[in-house]
Amino acid sequence: MPRRVVITGLGVVCALGGDVPALAAGLADGRCGIGPLTLFPYHGRCRSAAQVPEAVAVGALPPATARRLSRPDRFALAAAAEACRAAALDAGLRRTAALAVGATTGGMFETEEVYRRRRAGEERRFRLSRVLGTPLSTAAAAVSQALGIYGPQATFSTACSSSALAVALAADAIRRGEARIALALGADGLCRLTYAGFDALQALDPDRCRPFDRDRRGLSLGEGAAALVLEDAEHARARGARARAALLGHGTATDAHHPTAPHPEGRGALAALRAALAAAELPPEAIDYVNAHGTGTPQNDAMEVGVLRAVLGPRLARVPLSATKSQLGHCLGAAGAIEAAVTVLALDEGIVPPTVGLRAPDPAWADLDLVCTPGRRAPLGAALTSSYGFGGHNVTLVLGRAEGR
Repeated sequence: MPRRVVITGLGVVCALGGDVPALAAGLADGRCGIGPLTLFPYHGRCRSAAQVPEAVAVGALPPATARRLSRPDRFALAAAAEACRAAALDAGLRRTAALAVGATTGGMFETEEVYRRRRAGEERRFRLSRVLGTPLSTAAAAVSQALGIYGPQATFSTACSSSALAVALAADAIRRGEARIALALGADGLCRLTYAGFDALQALDPDRCRPFDRDRRGLSLGEGAAALVLEDAEHARARGARARAALLGHGTATDAHHPTAPHPEGRGALAALRAALAAAELPPEAIDYVNAHGTGTPQNDAMEVGVLRAVLGPRLARVPLSATKSQLGHCLGAAGAIEAAVTVLALDEGIVPPTVGLRAPDPAWADLDLVCTPGRRAPLGAALTSSYGFGGHNVTLVLGRAEGR
């Protein structure tokens, strides 16, 4: 019989702050982390992002460690350490834990800085240490070395669904009995290549993203990391660990449609959502909250609502729906893990976060419960969070309260 998976620890670094309490407070207050882009000069159409504050980005790491790690790897290590502390994982428990990481940019910002310095004549000698964080695998390496995690390890890159996939596959490892504990995390940082690429696609909102708004114009890029400690429920109970939520099921599917655009009818997203509910053995009526992918692009929001209508049917009109990318930006490969953490907080603390900036909901969705600022409090039993990546990589996670279905 498959083992039940619970979440016993969370860790977060994002534009709202450097830990879970900062995230929870920002969600409850309806704060927006999107502001001026200051990490690097940019002279295109857009100049805003959900940038991690510099004091948070540097964190409490020793200076030598901070210099050695790329920006996303620092985020990953901080989030992973917080999650392990929250779950009370000692060295013995960490030693055999599995590690699954989702990412898309790696140390691209640091690599760009090397070339900028060389071109500007600021640095004549090439220093290998400055580009050691370029491969996507370095976040897993940094975390495993710092925290002593020696179990099975894998890094996934499926664009914006990367860390949602990491969470899903880490849970599978526990259900199959391959691990009792798994650390699933996502980490990504802002860089020129990503920012200019999305701007060239005209996918960025020049101001701030407004998912599900009548006047939505695009997304806002963000950065950060989130880590979730997944654990066999019986193992967690035996050691007295508090479970914050349960991962009831997941679904994955692919559009195979277009490099950047979603399938118009959401072929892969639809299949992923149906598979997730089937795996969780839940009917649509059991869903109490939807944490939407909600990028704020006209195509994506329309596709997502269509998929939710097709699967949840009349229930959708009575389910609170919000998009926290309006507060945290689109954190790319880290988005799935960050939004999974948000959904855990929603279930555990009864927070229904708002879609910040939603002023005039699209008239096509007048029947939906689109949560505006300042959000609300409500008891929740089960929730969905979905991540859709470029290339048609779709993942849906179903989470529920820890005490049972």
